Order: sequence, then C-alpha cells, then structure tokens
Amino acid sequence: MHGQLDHYKKLWGLSDDGDPFTSYSGLLQPVLCEGVECMIKIARREKDKQSNRLMAWWNGTGAAPVLRYDETAILMERATGELSLSEMAKNGRADEASLIICLAVARLHAHPGPYPEFLIPLDQKFGSLRIAARRVGGIFAQCLEIADQLLAEPQEIVALHGDIHHSNVLDFGEKGWLAIDPKGLTGERGFDYANIFCNPDKATAIAPGRLEKQVRVVSEAAGLDPKRLLQWIASWAGLSAAWSKEDGDDSGTAITVAGIALNKLRDIS
Repeated sequence: MHGQLDHYKKLWGLSDDGDPFTSYSGLLQPVLCEGVECMIKIARREKDKQSNRLMAWWNGTGAAPVLRYDETAILMERATGELSLSEMAKNGRADEASLIICLAVARLHAHPGPYPEFLIPLDQKFGSLRIAARRVGGIFAQCLEIADQLLAEPQEIVALHGDIHHSNVLDFGEKGWLAIDPKGLTGERGFDYANIFCNPDKATAIAPGRLEKQVRVVSEAAGLDPKRLLQWIASWAGLSAAWSKEDGDDSGTAITVAGIALNKLRDIS
C-alpha cells in the first residue's frame, strides 16, 4: 500500500506534511496540495472504496471536501480545528457535542437524490445481530425483534453515513464540523443518530442519566420521535455488541447501552 501512496502523491502533486499511518479503513498521510492541508487515504478493502465514493458524492456537503478521487484513493481537506467532540462530551459539554453532531448529520441527509447505486440497504447490515440472537438469545434477541420492526417499515429513507460518532465528526475551522469515514448505507435517517449513545467512551456512555438526557437533546434537535430513537439505539447497540462478540472484543459498552435503552422502552410502553 505504501507503493500506492507514493504513486498518488506523485500523480496528484502532493508533498508530505506528516508521516503515513494505518487505520482500520486504510493507509493515510497528511499532505499538502497546492498549499492546502489535506489527507490522502488509500482504501484497503472494497467497502473502504465504497466509503471514498460516498465522500466524493457528498462533495463537502456535511462531509470533508474532496479534492481528488478515484476508485482506490481519495484526497480530502484536513481537519485543522482544535476542538474535539469527544473531549466536549467527556468534560461537561455533552449537549453541545450532540447538537453539533445532529447539525452535521442533517446536512449529510439533506443531499438530494438520486442516491448512488452502490449504497448498501440497511437491513443487510444486521446479519451479525441475527446470528447472535439465534445462538445467544437474551438481549440480542430483544434487540433484533425491535430492529426487524424498524427495518420492515422504514421512514424517511436517505443516504446514511452509517458510523456517526464523536470521532467521525471533526472541527474544520471556518468550514464548521464535517464528517469523515462513512460506511455507505441507505435506510431510515434515525439510524445515523444511534451510535452517538455508545460514545465517546464507556464511562460517558453508561453514566447514570446520560442516555435519557441525550435522547431528549438529540430527538429535539433532529426532529425524531423519542421512542423511535430509543428503538434505533437498542437496535444499533445490539448490532455493535454482536460485532464485538464476533471479533472477540469487549462488548460491555454496547450491551449496557442496549439494556438501558430497552428498559426505557419498557417504561414508556
């Protein structure tokens, strides 16, 4: 992949502005393009190429502006602002962080169709939860029952980011807060708000009263029905826990959030 990185830096006339590094979704490096601070990203897998395609389609509307793009690589403007939504949420500014995320998501969802054909229908992403529900049952089965109800009758279909959280919406200074690293899905817009509640870390996500308060903040800011938002939170948290279980990772945060959401749903039923 480093050979590909060198190829694109030469092709696009880029100069180094930091060392390359590897993330879950590709090989990245801070670079300069005609004096503009940018980030180049080389996709590792087909789904990472799909992420690049969606970033190019959004073309700076709620997402990082794209300067160059092809099937393998993408050149984006770099977030150079000093603020962090994760730090806000962990240090008494959770409401402000949630409002910022809601605004960024609304801008993404407002991009008019027709939507790209490569987007994956949301229901296809719930296979791991279906497996966990069948093998383990319990809370996974409860989350799947709710997810299936939502997926059977979706509302307000949009091009979804698919992985909105505090580290995927960045401070771009005068351009505002913009998203990076989408998954490229299509489905009900409420899904994109659910992962806020499993982040930015375990202590924050499961703090007493946190979920209830942020449901009020997010549902009002995003124009969502609070009960349906809770249903998406339970569905997403169950799915996230199922993925963690498959990977052998700790699923404690997601399982706990799912449990809180399910309890709140029982309270209002």
